[in-house]
Amino acid sequence: MQIFSDYFNDWLYGDDGYYSNYKTIGKDGDFFTAVSASKLFGGSIAKRIIDTIESGFIDKNTTILEIGAHHGYLMADIIQFIYTLKPELLKTLTFAICERYENLRGKQKQYLNESFGDAINFIHYSSIKDINLDNAIVVANEIFDAFPCELVYTKDDVLEQGFVENDKIIFQPSANQHLIDICKKHHISKGEVSLEFLDFAKSLSSSIKKFEFITFDYGDEYPRNDFSCRIYSKHKVYPIFEDDLPLSELFKKSDITYDVNFAFLIDCFKQAGAKNIIYETQLKALVRFGIIELLEILLNNTDEANYLREANRVKTLLEPTGMGDRFKVAIFRK
Repeated sequence: MQIFSDYFNDWLYGDDGYYSNYKTIGKDGDFFTAVSASKLFGGSIAKRIIDTIESGFIDKNTTILEIGAHHGYLMADIIQFIYTLKPELLKTLTFAICERYENLRGKQKQYLNESFGDAINFIHYSSIKDINLDNAIVVANEIFDAFPCELVYTKDDVLEQGFVENDKIIFQPSANQHLIDICKKHHISKGEVSLEFLDFAKSLSSSIKKFEFITFDYGDEYPRNDFSCRIYSKHKVYPIFEDDLPLSELFKKSDITYDVNFAFLIDCFKQAGAKNIIYETQLKALVRFGIIELLEILLNNTDEANYLREANRVKTLLEPTGMGDRFKVAIFRK
């Protein structure tokens, strides 16, 4: 019998885990992300970065750090749009990626080198604990939904915790007082709780003296008190408690994820000394960042066919019935 968080961790990060090797994202993979939808996703983040620097909160001689960069596409889009909108910043900025897997670091470095060569200053970190910066702007797209989590379920006022045994999920009364306290504080009676959110927030806070952290993920501000844990395989979705779900056949061969409880995440960053300055839907955040202005720039610099094609991609990011409301954005400052 294995506690669910350990099982989840093995699934994604263990030997030959799902994320330990390069995975295709998009129509040929298991799922889509905002990065694969439109380059203007990275462009709007680049515009936010420029605005943050111009506001004076962060100096122009700072580091733009991405955590969980996959191939490096988002970082490349951010760099390209900084060059387009404020090219002089490429002389003062350092770009960095924090990536635990050596093989992925190699792919990221190769891609960015092929894209920009010596035009940028770029470094890699293998762990947040290796970082020691005075200031930075940090970006993360869909990382918290991949943090190992506990499954919890309240039965007769007793908090039970999920375990995996013989390819099935079972529940037993929890002996983890820390988990019990979190569920009580945040009124969680059923669902997923990651005990690693706080460790991450504290590590980031201790590694960077002053930062703005921008993160995108799907979830809600308050607990749904229902299970959201699910598996993505070839764009098919399998709820973790689906009858006759062959866990052993999907194990390490597909993506496993869950909705983020943003109230809990915000509280973890608060405990780590960081203030939440923005929490809103992806639609509102990307409009706030300037994605509409970027479309207007595109309209004035390309033909109608290219503009309409990109506008349709941006629509995917903003649709209220899709990614626009389903995904949330939280910005923290310390």
